[in-house]
Amino acid sequence: MRTPIIAGNWKMNNTASEGVALANALKPLVKNADCEIAVCVPAIDIPALSEALKGSNIALGAQNVHFAEKGAFTGEISANMLKEYGVKYVIIGHSERRQYFGETDETVNKRTLTALAAGLVPIVCVGESLEERETGKTESVLDKQLADGLKGIENLADIVIAYEPVWAIGTGRTATSEQANETIGYIRKKLGELFCPKCAEKVRIQYGGSMNAGNCKDLMAMSEIDGGLIGGASLKANDFAAIVNYNK
Repeated sequence: MRTPIIAGNWKMNNTASEGVALANALKPLVKNADCEIAVCVPAIDIPALSEALKGSNIALGAQNVHFAEKGAFTGEISANMLKEYGVKYVIIGHSERRQYFGETDETVNKRTLTALAAGLVPIVCVGESLEERETGKTESVLDKQLADGLKGIENLADIVIAYEPVWAIGTGRTATSEQANETIGYIRKKLGELFCPKCAEKVRIQYGGSMNAGNCKDLMAMSEIDGGLIGGASLKANDFAAIVNYNK
């Protein structure tokens, strides 16, 4: 049985003080949740949130990690820097990192392997654009992202995958529950081919396309969907709590 995981991606939102206020509002609302919970916060917020989340059932996550241990990589953050503050999860290969900052399947793979070696749990993002979906390229895009991005991983259960249809992020457009379930089912099938069927059954695959309080119950009722990577709805305590408590 795969334990669902709901992770908030704050993106470039919330100062440290705003983040602490949000965390403090969220903690009592989700203390009896039946799923794993994480908030992936801006790097500058990590020290403050590390303290604010202590003793709670909300894990701390980062939004990126570099593949080098240290060195001349201005603006980057290493796995050891994250671990010192108790970071557990790290988002890797988000579509915005791919679109705006040149992330590739190769660098996704390097970051993922580095995160695993450091004991972090990567949330590896995959997904297609609107043009790719409309031209029938969804499966070929996912095939390449999975094969190249996850190369060399020994245990799939050590990672989380987030399927984020790029056309449904921040646009208000959402794949139907059936569309999301079908595509995530395809991802699991492909993982079985690339690794092994038993391994694929263990990996948790989130839906990352504008899951919100209104659609979370339907999405989470799908057999292949193991959670959500939540953007805008994670910035309000009540909205995020409603998703976390989808089964209440």
